[in-house]
Amino acid sequence: MKKWQQQKILSRFMVFLLGITIVSAMTMLPDFTDVKAVEFNSKQLAKTSSWVSASFPVENFQAYTSPFGYRKSATGGRNWEFHGGLDIAAPQGSYIRNWWAGKVIKVADTGGCGTHIVLESGKWQHTYCHMLGHVETIKGRRYLVDRTGGIQIPEGQNIPTGYRIGRIGMTGRTTGPHLHWGLKFNNKHVDPALILREMFSQQQIANRSVSTTRKSQVIIEESKLINSSGGN
Repeated sequence: MKKWQQQKILSRFMVFLLGITIVSAMTMLPDFTDVKAVEFNSKQLAKTSSWVSASFPVENFQAYTSPFGYRKSATGGRNWEFHGGLDIAAPQGSYIRNWWAGKVIKVADTGGCGTHIVLESGKWQHTYCHMLGHVETIKGRRYLVDRTGGIQIPEGQNIPTGYRIGRIGMTGRTTGPHLHWGLKFNNKHVDPALILREMFSQQQIANRSVSTTRKSQVIIEESKLINSSGGN
């Protein structure tokens, strides 16, 4: 075989290998397009919903430790995984509050989520993972139980906004005390950070409005007092 033919075959072989490498690399990477689509939908949801009365889910907040979306394995390794919620760090034993009034549809203490509770509020589902405590069945009904924290919540119970539903723990697959908070709308994942951002924005606007109204009332009352004083 002539030298130029050998070089041509080698060149084609290298191109073939490069193609395999690129395809393999692409299959190993997460599909970020899917996450962006979910984030876009959640932005639309945030703008069309009212979160003025909603509650931040964690007491003694320290930091956001892992965002929604694809990430490298939290427990080591080079694999990518989809993280369907927002991790919120707080000291172990800190109370977790219900974000939005709803019904408890599940309590469990198995799997990567550890001891957790799921509530349904209309088309929304909100999940709280890695809590202290365990699940007990009492007279045929399942309860999330954390006696030290004074928590005993059964499946089927309606929970108001801001109600304490558990405490920060390290049950399940976790490397430190935090709440994994997941949101779904119509059974599709939504980025909780976008909802929190919109929630805080709406609450700040509402607080400023209330503050302005109170100032106006004070000015009116002062004005009446001055007029009365002037009449005397």
